[in-house]
Amino acid sequence: MQTIGGTWLADARTQTVLALLSDAGHQAFVVGGCVRNALLGVDVTDVDIATDARPERVTDLAQAVGVRAVPTGLAHGTITLVVDGQGFEVTTFRRDVHTHGRHATVAFASDVAQDAARRDFTMNALYADARGHVTDPLGGMADLRARRVRFVGNARARIHEDYLRILRFFRFHAQYGDPAQGLDADALDACARGAQGMGQLSAERIGAEMRKLLGAPDPAPAIAAMAHCGVLAQVVAGADTQALPRLIHLEGDMPPRWLRRLLVLGGDSDRLRLTRAESRHLGQMRAAIATLQTAAQLGYRLGTDLGADVIVARAALMESPLPPDWQAELRRGGAARFPVRACDLPHLQGRALGACLKALEDRWLASDLALTRKELLG
Repeated sequence: MQTIGGTWLADARTQTVLALLSDAGHQAFVVGGCVRNALLGVDVTDVDIATDARPERVTDLAQAVGVRAVPTGLAHGTITLVVDGQGFEVTTFRRDVHTHGRHATVAFASDVAQDAARRDFTMNALYADARGHVTDPLGGMADLRARRVRFVGNARARIHEDYLRILRFFRFHAQYGDPAQGLDADALDACARGAQGMGQLSAERIGAEMRKLLGAPDPAPAIAAMAHCGVLAQVVAGADTQALPRLIHLEGDMPPRWLRRLLVLGGDSDRLRLTRAESRHLGQMRAAIATLQTAAQLGYRLGTDLGADVIVARAALMESPLPPDWQAELRRGGAARFPVRACDLPHLQGRALGACLKALEDRWLASDLALTRKELLG
């Protein structure tokens, strides 16, 4: 029998919630991402629990021992139990009764296999008890070992239940799939057929998934597959994937930044619901790529982080090598300060002052940030 472990499972708070249910005669499992990540050796962040106990029963059991129960998703059978400041989503086993593209009508179930059958991917349909013994109703362990992202049951049916699963499929391949093997053919066909249904999704949900996907270590193969089956055009119209593999190569050991990857894709980002800061940064970087600014100039204008993004993105788009000593030059520009101040020009005011300062700053930048205050004012 496959088992898992980890401080998160042994934690007294996790064990308290599982014991609360199992001691009352109910089935209780940690489920989904925490089990998957534990098996892959990836950090576990959220611990979700599945049980055959109905929501009202979960609430009664919690209140009887002084555990706070919050009805965060009562319509879907979810109660959040708060133990020593940590929340655990406890959800009753469910089975689908009717699905309609974004929401599903569900009924409670008593069988873990029925609950597994309504999950998205086989690698997420894994359960473990308090001792770490894994229950695998659908053969998800084999897919997980092979790093194969496969829908539970019929891929088209799973997508029809929630079209966001199209993006999740590509994101999961980028995060957990084997880059040496192609994406599941049936899943790709189902994604292509369901792409138009993504129009039902909110920009917030699309943006959240795309941030995770583009933030994966190497999203290029998944993004290329998205483009091939017509999905990418639904979320980033006009995107071009050709430069993305070159960008990933040039990034080297740079931390993955999803906005940098979006920058080289180009296209319309309206469906991603960018924050104001993200929109501003993306606009600044797009404008800078079209210029011939040096690394030092970019460091001064944009700072070292955005400047670095522009430099590697520009090299990827232009199919050129990175400039020599670009990181040192970027830091030099980021630390530089324009030596002239408004008080150095007491004879000017208003627009005339602003125009003069800008002209002097342009001269300073053109000198590779070398001209002194005396030289600029002389």
